[in-house]
Amino acid sequence: MNPGRAPAFDGRGAPSGEDAAAQAALVAAAQGGDAEALEALVASVRDRVYRLALRMVARPADAEDATQEILIRVVTRLGSFRGEAAFTTWVHRVAVNHLLDRRRSCVERMEMTFDDYAEDLRAGLSDAAPSDPDAELLAAEVRLSCTLALLTCLDRPHRVAYVLGEILEMGSDEAAWVCEVPPATYRKRLSRARSRVRAFLGEHCGVVAPDRADCRCSARVGTAVTLGRIDPDRLELARHTTGELERLADAVGLMRGHPAYPAPRAVSERISAVIRSGTHPALTDD
Repeated sequence: MNPGRAPAFDGRGAPSGEDAAAQAALVAAAQGGDAEALEALVASVRDRVYRLALRMVARPADAEDATQEILIRVVTRLGSFRGEAAFTTWVHRVAVNHLLDRRRSCVERMEMTFDDYAEDLRAGLSDAAPSDPDAELLAAEVRLSCTLALLTCLDRPHRVAYVLGEILEMGSDEAAWVCEVPPATYRKRLSRARSRVRAFLGEHCGVVAPDRADCRCSARVGTAVTLGRIDPDRLELARHTTGELERLADAVGLMRGHPAYPAPRAVSERISAVIRSGTHPALTDD
């Protein structure tokens, strides 16, 4: 279902005032064939697309591929953008449509249910404390990887609703427009997803429920390394943290408590090469 023209929301984190006017000018210039404007426009949304993709596919390499695919769609479909919503909101819609339809990532192919995941957590615990001098970073890598994988226990529509509403804090009317469903449908999906994630973390996660849950990130480091789920020599997620690792006291804080991941440089280079080639519809007079 397509609910039609978006209400006058401007997108979570979307520019406002002079910045919004500058972005509108970039859109107009890019639609007119200005390659530099198009590069700047893509750069303005590149990282947020990557962060959305990572929450949906749970693995940086798959998120990198998805981000590139989404940005190509943004470039090639820019001519269809008519200002029916903020540009960033429209980009979220393009991204969500692609992420709902694309092939499953390697984590998704595991088809983990919440019960499966709980068993995986219990089976992966160890009494031995990590002796690595970077033990805190390794535990953070486990935590970040674990919370990404946990989201794949939700089906894609509920996962999108959770990521948009709970993690990106998008308003329900805007998120419903992005998902192309009525607001009531979106709110039901978000409510169900919140309940499932909170219930799971409250029962199994030692960060959220230290007095009740038996799983601890530090106790899973050994198994995660043995199974190749994390590489001590190549941290993909925790390397983006700065300063002391944050204290995460509840389910919302835990799930939002990820670094502001930047899109890999390779994505920027590939998209720039595509734009400079001048072969895409956004750069033609068609």
